[in-house]
Amino acid sequence: MKRSTLYPMLVALVLCTALPVISAARVGEAAPEFTATASNSKTVRLSDYRGKYVVLEWHNNGCPYVRKHYNSGNMQRLQKQWTGRGVVWFTILSSAPGKQGYVIATEENDYLAKMQAAPTAALLDPTGEIGHLYDAKTSPQMVVINPQGVVIYNGAIDDKPTTDLNDVPNATNYVNLALEQAMAGKQVETPATRPYGCSVKYVDSTH
Repeated sequence: MKRSTLYPMLVALVLCTALPVISAARVGEAAPEFTATASNSKTVRLSDYRGKYVVLEWHNNGCPYVRKHYNSGNMQRLQKQWTGRGVVWFTILSSAPGKQGYVIATEENDYLAKMQAAPTAALLDPTGEIGHLYDAKTSPQMVVINPQGVVIYNGAIDDKPTTDLNDVPNATNYVNLALEQAMAGKQVETPATRPYGCSVKYVDSTH
């Protein structure tokens, strides 16, 4: 290979390896810290819940995949079941203004009441900051964080990537499995899956 060809390739390789790699948290890594305003106007900091299991649920009330889990009552059952066992559950709304799923605080509070949902809090993330920290790609997408602040599950809610309510009863629920296994002191057998649903409607960006 001629030097004129090799040199630019070497320069490009050095530049690529020298650039900092910025990535969202992965399973086994520390959950990124965030501060958010909940629909009840309270300020929520993830670090305030160290010592507890935390579930993050990405939400978009216009998405048929989300509606599957709310119209069937599945998501509400999960919220009540696990918050009843001391788990902190945050519903996160990362839709940008003007995009599907964007709501203001009063609209979200009305929705929670109508659906009889029971998260610890619904966090408003219209800038998408929290969503990008966790590389949230779909709604729903689920993340489970252990009491040490480490991500132990990230991915789909279950193994039935459909909008059919009839699929809920026979699905393998990965959130249940992760929490049950971790609380029993066991290794989470399925720590990551491919999330399914509607794409998170982030603020348009050229970055």
